[in-house]
Amino acid sequence: MTGVETQNRLAALAIWSAGLLILGAFTLIVGDIFWRGFSGFELGFLTEDPADAGRAGGIRSVLAATALILLVCLAVTLPIGLLTGIFLADYTAGGGRFAPLVRRSLDTLAGVPSIVFGLFGNAVFAHLLGLRISILTGGLTLAIMVLPFFIRSAEESLRSLPVSFSQAAEALGLSRLTFYGKIALPAALPGLMAGLVLGLGRALAETAALIFTSGYVTRLPESLLDSGRTLSIHILDLALNVPGGAENAYRTALVLIVLLFAINGALMALTRLSPSYREYR
Repeated sequence: MTGVETQNRLAALAIWSAGLLILGAFTLIVGDIFWRGFSGFELGFLTEDPADAGRAGGIRSVLAATALILLVCLAVTLPIGLLTGIFLADYTAGGGRFAPLVRRSLDTLAGVPSIVFGLFGNAVFAHLLGLRISILTGGLTLAIMVLPFFIRSAEESLRSLPVSFSQAAEALGLSRLTFYGKIALPAALPGLMAGLVLGLGRALAETAALIFTSGYVTRLPESLLDSGRTLSIHILDLALNVPGGAENAYRTALVLIVLLFAINGALMALTRLSPSYREYR
Protein backbone atom coordinates (compact mmCIF):
# COMPACT_ATOMS: atom_id res chain seq x y z
CA MET A 1 0.00 0.00 0.00
CA THR A 2 1.44 3.35 -1.04
CA GLY A 3 1.65 6.39 1.17
CA VAL A 4 -1.06 8.15 -0.83
CA GLU A 5 -3.46 5.23 -0.39
CA THR A 6 -2.79 5.20 3.34
CA GLN A 7 -3.48 8.92 3.60
CA ASN A 8 -6.71 8.52 1.61
CA ARG A 9 -7.90 5.72 3.87
CA LEU A 10 -7.05 7.67 7.01
CA ALA A 11 -8.88 10.72 5.65
CA ALA A 12 -11.91 8.60 4.77
CA LEU A 13 -11.84 7.01 8.24
CA ALA A 14 -11.73 10.44 9.89
CA ILE A 15 -14.61 11.72 7.75
CA TRP A 16 -16.77 8.67 8.44
CA SER A 17 -15.94 8.82 12.14
CA ALA A 18 -16.98 12.47 12.33
CA GLY A 19 -20.23 11.71 10.50
CA LEU A 20 -21.02 8.74 12.76
CA LEU A 21 -20.20 10.81 15.85
CA ILE A 22 -22.70 13.49 14.82
CA LEU A 23 -25.31 10.86 13.94
CA GLY A 24 -24.75 9.12 17.27
CA ALA A 25 -25.12 12.34 19.27
CA PHE A 26 -28.29 13.21 17.35
CA THR A 27 -29.75 9.73 17.90
CA LEU A 28 -28.90 9.82 21.61
CA ILE A 29 -30.50 13.22 22.21
CA VAL A 30 -33.62 12.66 20.11
CA GLY A 31 -34.00 9.09 21.34
CA ASP A 32 -33.93 10.22 24.99
CA ILE A 33 -36.56 12.90 24.29
CA PHE A 34 -38.82 10.45 22.46
CA TRP A 35 -38.38 7.73 25.10
CA ARG A 36 -39.21 9.98 28.05
CA GLY A 37 -41.62 12.25 26.19
CA PHE A 38 -43.92 9.45 25.07
CA SER A 39 -44.25 8.22 28.64
CA GLY A 40 -47.81 9.11 29.67
CA PHE A 41 -48.37 11.31 26.61
CA GLU A 42 -52.05 11.88 25.76
CA LEU A 43 -53.81 13.97 23.13
CA GLY A 44 -55.27 16.09 25.91
CA PHE A 45 -51.76 17.45 26.41
CA LEU A 46 -52.22 19.37 23.14
CA THR A 47 -55.75 20.62 23.83
CA GLU A 48 -55.57 21.72 27.47
CA ASP A 49 -53.97 24.82 28.97
CA PRO A 50 -51.16 24.49 31.54
CA ALA A 51 -52.22 24.05 35.16
CA ASP A 52 -50.40 23.98 38.49
CA ALA A 53 -47.43 25.98 37.11
CA GLY A 54 -47.20 23.54 34.19
CA ARG A 55 -47.04 20.32 36.23
CA ALA A 56 -50.53 19.41 35.04
CA GLY A 57 -52.69 20.21 32.03
CA GLY A 58 -51.31 20.66 28.55
CA ILE A 59 -49.73 23.20 26.23
CA ARG A 60 -52.63 24.58 24.17
CA SER A 61 -51.92 28.23 25.00
CA VAL A 62 -48.17 27.67 24.56
CA LEU A 63 -48.71 26.19 21.09
CA ALA A 64 -50.96 29.10 20.13
CA ALA A 65 -48.41 31.68 21.26
CA THR A 66 -45.61 29.85 19.43
CA ALA A 67 -47.62 29.69 16.19
CA LEU A 68 -48.53 33.40 16.33
CA ILE A 69 -44.92 34.45 16.98
CA LEU A 70 -43.72 32.32 14.04
CA LEU A 71 -46.38 33.83 11.76
CA VAL A 72 -45.26 37.35 12.67
CA CYS A 73 -41.65 36.33 12.10
CA LEU A 74 -42.45 34.86 8.67
CA ALA A 75 -44.61 37.82 7.63
CA VAL A 76 -41.62 40.12 8.16
CA THR A 77 -38.79 37.79 7.09
CA LEU A 78 -40.09 36.56 3.72
CA PRO A 79 -40.69 39.87 1.89
CA ILE A 80 -37.70 41.72 3.36
CA GLY A 81 -35.41 38.70 3.00
CA LEU A 82 -36.36 37.98 -0.63
CA LEU A 83 -36.07 41.61 -1.72
CA THR A 84 -32.72 42.07 0.01
CA GLY A 85 -31.41 38.79 -1.41
CA ILE A 86 -32.42 39.87 -4.93
CA PHE A 87 -30.76 43.25 -4.38
CA LEU A 88 -27.48 41.68 -3.25
CA ALA A 89 -27.49 39.01 -5.98
CA ASP A 90 -28.50 41.18 -8.94
CA TYR A 91 -28.36 44.91 -8.40
CA THR A 92 -24.91 45.05 -6.78
CA ALA A 93 -23.02 43.13 -9.47
CA GLY A 94 -21.23 46.29 -10.56
CA GLY A 95 -19.45 46.69 -7.23
CA GLY A 96 -19.62 49.64 -4.90
CA ARG A 97 -19.29 50.00 -1.16
CA PHE A 98 -22.90 49.61 -0.09
CA ALA A 99 -23.34 45.88 -0.86
CA PRO A 100 -20.20 44.75 1.07
CA LEU A 101 -21.38 46.85 4.00
CA VAL A 102 -24.77 45.11 3.93
CA ARG A 103 -23.14 41.67 3.75
CA ARG A 104 -20.76 42.48 6.59
CA SER A 105 -23.69 43.71 8.67
CA LEU A 106 -25.61 40.49 8.00
CA ASP A 107 -22.63 38.31 8.94
CA THR A 108 -22.19 40.29 12.15
CA LEU A 109 -25.88 40.00 13.04
CA ALA A 110 -25.74 36.23 12.50
CA GLY A 111 -23.11 35.96 15.22
CA VAL A 112 -24.71 38.26 17.79
CA PRO A 113 -25.85 36.39 20.96
CA SER A 114 -29.60 35.99 21.21
CA ILE A 115 -29.75 37.75 24.57
CA VAL A 116 -28.56 40.94 22.83
CA PHE A 117 -31.45 40.67 20.36
CA GLY A 118 -33.79 40.26 23.32
CA LEU A 119 -32.53 43.42 25.00
CA PHE A 120 -32.75 45.30 21.70
CA GLY A 121 -36.31 44.10 21.06
CA ASN A 122 -37.34 44.99 24.59
CA ALA A 123 -35.87 48.49 24.32
CA VAL A 124 -37.02 49.33 20.79
CA PHE A 125 -40.23 47.41 20.12
CA ALA A 126 -41.61 47.04 23.64
CA HIS A 127 -40.75 50.48 25.06
CA LEU A 128 -39.76 52.89 22.29
CA LEU A 129 -42.56 51.85 19.90
CA GLY A 130 -44.98 51.04 22.72
CA LEU A 131 -45.74 47.45 21.65
CA ARG A 132 -45.16 46.20 25.20
CA ILE A 133 -44.06 42.67 26.08
CA SER A 134 -46.17 40.92 23.49
CA ILE A 135 -46.33 38.34 20.73
CA LEU A 136 -45.80 41.09 18.15
CA THR A 137 -42.62 42.24 19.90
CA GLY A 138 -41.35 38.66 20.09
CA GLY A 139 -42.11 37.99 16.42
CA LEU A 140 -40.36 41.16 15.25
CA THR A 141 -37.32 40.34 17.37
CA LEU A 142 -37.15 36.82 15.93
CA ALA A 143 -37.42 38.27 12.41
CA ILE A 144 -34.28 40.31 13.00
CA MET A 145 -32.51 37.14 14.16
CA VAL A 146 -33.68 35.02 11.20
CA LEU A 147 -33.13 37.60 8.45
CA PRO A 148 -29.31 37.23 8.22
CA PHE A 149 -29.59 33.47 7.55
CA PHE A 150 -32.42 33.82 5.06
CA ILE A 151 -30.96 36.78 3.15
CA ARG A 152 -27.57 35.14 2.69
CA SER A 153 -29.21 31.87 1.60
CA ALA A 154 -31.40 33.76 -0.87
CA GLU A 155 -28.42 35.65 -2.27
CA GLU A 156 -26.27 32.56 -2.73
CA SER A 157 -29.16 30.58 -4.24
CA LEU A 158 -29.85 33.31 -6.80
CA ARG A 159 -26.16 33.77 -7.59
CA SER A 160 -25.78 30.04 -8.27
CA LEU A 161 -28.30 30.14 -11.14
CA PRO A 162 -26.85 30.00 -14.67
CA VAL A 163 -26.31 33.37 -16.33
CA SER A 164 -28.21 32.01 -19.34
CA PHE A 165 -31.46 32.31 -17.36
CA SER A 166 -31.12 36.07 -17.13
CA GLN A 167 -29.83 36.41 -20.68
CA ALA A 168 -32.75 34.43 -22.08
CA ALA A 169 -35.23 36.55 -20.11
CA GLU A 170 -33.67 39.75 -21.48
CA ALA A 171 -33.72 38.36 -25.01
CA LEU A 172 -37.44 37.62 -24.66
CA GLY A 173 -38.11 41.09 -23.27
CA LEU A 174 -39.33 39.85 -19.89
CA SER A 175 -39.53 42.32 -17.04
CA ARG A 176 -37.41 41.76 -13.94
CA LEU A 177 -40.58 41.07 -11.95
CA THR A 178 -41.60 38.33 -14.38
CA PHE A 179 -38.07 36.92 -14.47
CA TYR A 180 -37.86 36.58 -10.70
CA GLY A 181 -41.46 35.48 -10.21
CA LYS A 182 -41.54 32.87 -13.00
CA ILE A 183 -37.93 31.77 -13.41
CA ALA A 184 -35.34 32.76 -10.81
CA LEU A 185 -37.20 32.21 -7.54
CA PRO A 186 -38.72 28.83 -8.55
CA ALA A 187 -35.32 27.62 -9.73
CA ALA A 188 -33.66 28.79 -6.49
CA LEU A 189 -36.39 27.29 -4.32
CA PRO A 190 -34.26 24.55 -2.66
CA GLY A 191 -31.73 27.08 -1.39
CA LEU A 192 -34.47 29.42 -0.23
CA MET A 193 -36.20 26.63 1.68
CA ALA A 194 -32.92 25.56 3.26
CA GLY A 195 -32.34 29.08 4.57
CA LEU A 196 -35.92 29.28 5.79
CA VAL A 197 -35.66 25.94 7.61
CA LEU A 198 -32.45 27.04 9.35
CA GLY A 199 -34.05 30.32 10.37
CA LEU A 200 -37.26 28.72 11.62
CA GLY A 201 -35.24 26.14 13.54
CA ARG A 202 -33.45 28.90 15.40
CA ALA A 203 -36.70 30.79 15.95
CA LEU A 204 -38.50 27.75 17.39
CA ALA A 205 -35.65 26.94 19.74
CA GLU A 206 -35.07 30.52 20.89
CA THR A 207 -35.45 31.21 24.58
CA ALA A 208 -33.30 34.08 25.85
CA ALA A 209 -34.55 36.70 23.40
CA LEU A 210 -38.22 35.83 23.88
CA ILE A 211 -38.13 36.04 27.67
CA PHE A 212 -37.57 39.80 27.29
CA THR A 213 -39.94 40.31 24.37
CA SER A 214 -42.88 37.89 24.22
CA GLY A 215 -43.21 37.20 27.92
CA TYR A 216 -43.64 34.35 30.33
CA VAL A 217 -47.38 33.97 30.96
CA THR A 218 -49.27 30.77 30.09
CA ARG A 219 -52.70 32.18 29.34
CA LEU A 220 -54.18 31.86 25.85
CA PRO A 221 -53.33 34.99 23.79
CA GLU A 222 -56.28 36.87 22.32
CA SER A 223 -54.33 39.29 20.11
CA LEU A 224 -50.82 40.03 18.90
CA LEU A 225 -50.44 42.59 21.69
CA ASP A 226 -50.98 39.95 24.37
CA SER A 227 -48.03 38.32 26.09
CA GLY A 228 -47.40 34.64 25.42
CA ARG A 229 -45.03 31.82 26.28
CA THR A 230 -43.35 29.75 23.58
CA LEU A 231 -42.50 26.05 23.69
CA SER A 232 -38.81 26.65 24.39
CA ILE A 233 -39.54 29.00 27.30
CA HIS A 234 -42.07 26.50 28.68
CA ILE A 235 -39.43 23.75 28.60
CA LEU A 236 -36.92 25.99 30.35
CA ASP A 237 -39.37 26.97 33.08
CA LEU A 238 -40.53 23.42 33.75
CA ALA A 239 -36.99 22.04 33.81
CA LEU A 240 -35.43 24.70 36.03
CA ASN A 241 -38.10 26.49 38.05
CA VAL A 242 -40.92 24.02 38.64
CA PRO A 243 -40.25 21.06 40.96
CA GLY A 244 -41.94 18.01 39.51
CA GLY A 245 -42.20 19.55 36.03
CA ALA A 246 -39.64 17.32 34.32
CA GLU A 247 -42.23 14.96 32.81
CA ASN A 248 -44.17 17.75 31.11
CA ALA A 249 -40.86 19.34 30.08
CA TYR A 250 -39.96 16.18 28.17
CA ARG A 251 -43.42 15.98 26.62
CA THR A 252 -43.15 19.60 25.50
CA ALA A 253 -39.68 18.92 24.09
CA LEU A 254 -41.14 15.98 22.17
CA VAL A 255 -43.78 18.24 20.64
CA LEU A 256 -41.10 20.79 19.71
CA ILE A 257 -38.92 18.15 18.02
CA VAL A 258 -41.88 16.71 16.10
CA LEU A 259 -42.88 20.22 15.05
CA LEU A 260 -39.38 20.89 13.73
CA PHE A 261 -39.40 17.63 11.77
CA ALA A 262 -42.86 18.40 10.39
CA ILE A 263 -41.93 21.91 9.24
CA ASN A 264 -38.72 20.67 7.65
CA GLY A 265 -40.47 17.83 5.87
CA ALA A 266 -43.37 19.98 4.71
CA LEU A 267 -41.12 22.66 3.23
CA MET A 268 -38.98 20.09 1.43
CA ALA A 269 -42.08 18.31 0.10
CA LEU A 270 -43.54 21.58 -1.16
CA THR A 271 -40.26 22.28 -2.91
CA ARG A 272 -40.27 18.94 -4.73
CA LEU A 273 -43.97 19.14 -5.63
CA SER A 274 -43.69 22.64 -7.07
CA PRO A 275 -44.27 22.51 -10.86
CA SER A 276 -41.91 25.44 -11.36
CA TYR A 277 -39.16 23.67 -9.41
CA ARG A 278 -39.53 20.47 -11.45
CA GLU A 279 -39.48 22.46 -14.67
CA TYR A 280 -36.12 24.06 -13.86
CA ARG A 281 -34.58 20.89 -12.48
